[in-house]
Amino acid sequence: MTRTLALEIAVQDPAGVRIAAEVGADRVELGSALALGGLTPSPATLELAVEAAGADGPEVHVLVRPRAGGFHYEADELAVAERDVRHAIALGASGVVIGALDADGRLDLFAMARLRDAAEGAPVTLHRAIDVTADPVATLRSARELGLQRVLTSGGASAAIDGLDTLRALVAAAEGEIEIMAGSGVDATSAPALAAAGVDAIHFSAKRTVVEEGGVRMGSASDGVGGYEVTDRAIAFAIRDALGR
Repeated sequence: MTRTLALEIAVQDPAGVRIAAEVGADRVELGSALALGGLTPSPATLELAVEAAGADGPEVHVLVRPRAGGFHYEADELAVAERDVRHAIALGASGVVIGALDADGRLDLFAMARLRDAAEGAPVTLHRAIDVTADPVATLRSARELGLQRVLTSGGASAAIDGLDTLRALVAAAEGEIEIMAGSGVDATSAPALAAAGVDAIHFSAKRTVVEEGGVRMGSASDGVGGYEVTDRAIAFAIRDALGR
């Protein structure tokens, strides 16, 4: 039986969703602040993204991450994430993307179960928190036991192409019971090699940075007045075409 490789694009706005639809992506991961690794998008952004996807466009899966930094959350942060999961599903998201670790850097089974339950049966993806755990294969098994739909992973490397051995091990450990989606630093050159590793999906952002010209420079990028990132149509098509889609 021929395996169908799914495509997921990380986007930040309705324009990114529309590009994903043009490319024929199966899903988008909707977030904000991708430069920080991604944070929970606003309700209005989600509403407009769902509208942009329409009935025939890509599924909209929402990243729920209450802050930048690590993935060990205090009680208040977890409460925020739980409500964000519920709100995302209520506003039309097809699924959510989550991740929480305990104080020892292992998957926080209690927190993950709480967020999974808040999704009320919608598909749940474990994000790249798996890549900072000591044993990604063991983490995958925990995610599988929790009934999660898929994991997004670079194989523990900064770029997925450098984590091929671990990606292959994860594919074998999944045994077809949980999807393995490769992501991080994916471009038209690396995408075919990642697909050949046997993963179920490829995740990429296809982003470029826009720097406004002609305006008054008020400070550095850290002041919030630097460049910003958008989904680039040409990059997205190049990755899709490299995969023979």
